Amino acid sequence: MNSPSISVLVPLHNEQLALPELLRRISSVLDITPGGPHEMVFVDDGSSDSTLQILEDAAKVDSRVLVIALSRNFGHQPALSAALDHVSGQVAIILDGDLQDPPETIPALVAKYQEGYDVVYALRTKRKEALWLKLCFFIFYRVVTRMANMSLPLDAGDFGLMSKRVVDQLRSMPEHHRYIRGMRSWIGYRQIGIPIERSARFAGKSKFGFMSRLKFASDAIFSFSTIPIRAAALIGFVSIFLSTLFAIYAVIVKLVFHRSTEGFTALLLVITFLSGTVLFFLGIIGEYVGRVYEEVKARPLYIVKKIIRNANSSGNKSSSDETAENQ
Repeated sequence: MNSPSISVLVPLHNEQLALPELLRRISSVLDITPGGPHEMVFVDDGSSDSTLQILEDAAKVDSRVLVIALSRNFGHQPALSAALDHVSGQVAIILDGDLQDPPETIPALVAKYQEGYDVVYALRTKRKEALWLKLCFFIFYRVVTRMANMSLPLDAGDFGLMSKRVVDQLRSMPEHHRYIRGMRSWIGYRQIGIPIERSARFAGKSKFGFMSRLKFASDAIFSFSTIPIRAAALIGFVSIFLSTLFAIYAVIVKLVFHRSTEGFTALLLVITFLSGTVLFFLGIIGEYVGRVYEEVKARPLYIVKKIIRNANSSGNKSSSDETAENQ
């Protein structure tokens, strides 16, 4: 298989400290990678620092740089979707902007693609993160995999390569609550993982706080599993079964031993437990209903403020092409 043209996709939000090094390292890798023409697609997800200015300067001197500036912060997965909607290469490679995903791994991903794989994802090994965070990731991937209606690779993030036909399928999937690594697995075709050591963040602090991680985890679970709703039915069945047994016990005690059952404290605990369970699963059902509501509104996943590219790039008009694109 001939060497493909590569599109490197990078969503960014306030990454001015790491961005110059990121640009240097991606450029260095693409310079020595056969095939082409290659491109770097950066999505500025409503940054409030100098991220967009650095990208604009980079686009002026490197015709491979394409910048998608969103109208506000839409989140990591919508920003990644914006990048996927604007790629032109035969393969798309997703990177995070904090340099935890080493650009130097790109040739290894491309080599697997040339062996006939449509998806080559990175299996994260030796994370350079806090122990509690590594434990959370370990549990999360295994819980999601067990709950999903399909097979999901363990310890695989968004970092990886996708062929053009996989990218085209992702573009055709309109859902708002996106878990792209799961959607990528759902599409199918030949997929393989390669172990890659995940580096420490190059500079700055993570923009993914606790609530962001919690939302991301819920998107993964609710997008690929109906087990939470089925669990409500299961607990309801068990509650009915146990209450029936207790009713039989109470009747036997009354008829045979001529005394009433006691246990005000136990009764109070049971009522409290069942009430809490009902409210909990109402919340679960509400989560599914809320997601249906979001889809029915059919608002765009993101809004593009402007597209910036080098005026000397083939087929491009201007280095500051203002747009009002909605997706």
